[in-house]
Amino acid sequence: MSRQTDGRTYGQADTRSPRQTDRQTDMELWRSSGSVLRSRARSGDVVHAGLAVTLLFGVWYAQGLEVSVGKVHFVHAVNGSTVLLPCTYSSCIGIKNLYFRWDKNDNGTMIKLCDAVIPAEGVEPHMRTYHERVEFVGTSKSNNISILLWNITFEDEGEYICFARNPKEKNRNHSARFTLYVVDELKVVDNTVTVIIVSIVGGIIGFLIFAMVLKALIFFVLGKVQEKNKECLVNSSGIDNTENGLTGSKAENKATPKA
Repeated sequence: MSRQTDGRTYGQADTRSPRQTDRQTDMELWRSSGSVLRSRARSGDVVHAGLAVTLLFGVWYAQGLEVSVGKVHFVHAVNGSTVLLPCTYSSCIGIKNLYFRWDKNDNGTMIKLCDAVIPAEGVEPHMRTYHERVEFVGTSKSNNISILLWNITFEDEGEYICFARNPKEKNRNHSARFTLYVVDELKVVDNTVTVIIVSIVGGIIGFLIFAMVLKALIFFVLGKVQEKNKECLVNSSGIDNTENGLTGSKAENKATPKA
């Protein structure tokens, strides 16, 4: 009893010609290569889609709301003085009803100092203050939401948080921290060592520059002297040759006998 497999019956001779066999083999290879190419194309589309999503998220993040207290995140102030707590905001896509507030971190408990809402760009906020010595000195025209703290005491020392939230960016929020240190008096920094080091370094650099200029000047003078010496040698050799020629001609004239 014969068994049917792949359209052929075992036990029976394959009646196909060699040309038909080659064609079938080529078709199978073409189908397999096409499936491989399609799978690679699908994987490439997935990779491209992933890159596009990543770029979109990157652009969104770069354009998101940010607040900053500057490069220096702390200040030392004398007891009884007035100190500025700086803060600015930025958003590449603009703001609408931007909410911001200042808090003081009192051993883990946030004490609200002030808050406000900026309706739109260029519109000044209506501040609500919860501390009698706090004054808003910022302006929405320059994206400034800084505050002043009057007549500071040692109890005012600590960490202050500037917080902002932008509903236009699906309520994206951001915060920055600024630390206040209250001291009896500001220490005078002794810059003697710094001045000495700068003076020594400046003197060394000045000496090196002077040495380089002097070296260049010496080479320039030596070059000029060598050029003059070469000119003198050329001129003297020319005169010697001329005199030798005249002397030789006179000697020949004297040696010629009279006829």
